[in-house]
Amino acid sequence: MKNALVIIPTYNEIENIEAIIRAVFSESDLIHILIVDDNSPDLTALRVKELQDEFQDRLFLEVRKLKSGLGTAYIHGFKWALNKGYDYIFEMDADFSHDPKDLIKLYECCDKGTADVAIGSRYITGVNVVNWPMNRVLISYIASIYVRIITGMKIHDTTAGFVCYKRHVLETLDLNKIKFIGYAFQIEMKFKAYIKNFNIVEVPVIFTDRTKGESKLSSGIISEAIFGVISMKIKSIFKK
Repeated sequence: MKNALVIIPTYNEIENIEAIIRAVFSESDLIHILIVDDNSPDLTALRVKELQDEFQDRLFLEVRKLKSGLGTAYIHGFKWALNKGYDYIFEMDADFSHDPKDLIKLYECCDKGTADVAIGSRYITGVNVVNWPMNRVLISYIASIYVRIITGMKIHDTTAGFVCYKRHVLETLDLNKIKFIGYAFQIEMKFKAYIKNFNIVEVPVIFTDRTKGESKLSSGIISEAIFGVISMKIKSIFKK
């Protein structure tokens, strides 16, 4: 996994952070990690700083002053990664909902396969979700269908947050014009790659709900996704 960086945004992930860092590093001696922490009150960033002594030149930390949203955390990380010269840039959660063992599958899909963007997909082979309540599974699954209908994308898991981008994708997209900050950010990134005709490939993974810490999902984030998708599609039509 040469020139590969895993970006993990954090806010109050002290219960998970050391374990997820060690799990990712156990998958490859070449992979690097960037933690983008929003000044977590539980001192997540402090624990990362302590671990940097053990993982020198592999573990990096960017601390932002405010809790500014998932999307802006990833944009911050993308720009950092491009500046540092990484060729494969991953999005990944800190809570083990994404299995570090699947990183290699996404990487190989881009490196050895034809993908410009590889998505760890919960829905490409049915519904592969563990420990979610049924109502949340239905919301997520129906949301992905809704996004496919509105946008025309042929992606089954449009809200997936486990993704590998090739460098040239992020260089081509205007990161300063990505508008959404919540989970709609994941939809917007895929849509922008889609309309640029990048090859987007879904790789089946099993998503497991967090067992430690608290979910960041809120009604405001859901509303952003529902109404933002329509706005995004309309703007893309007028740009044509």
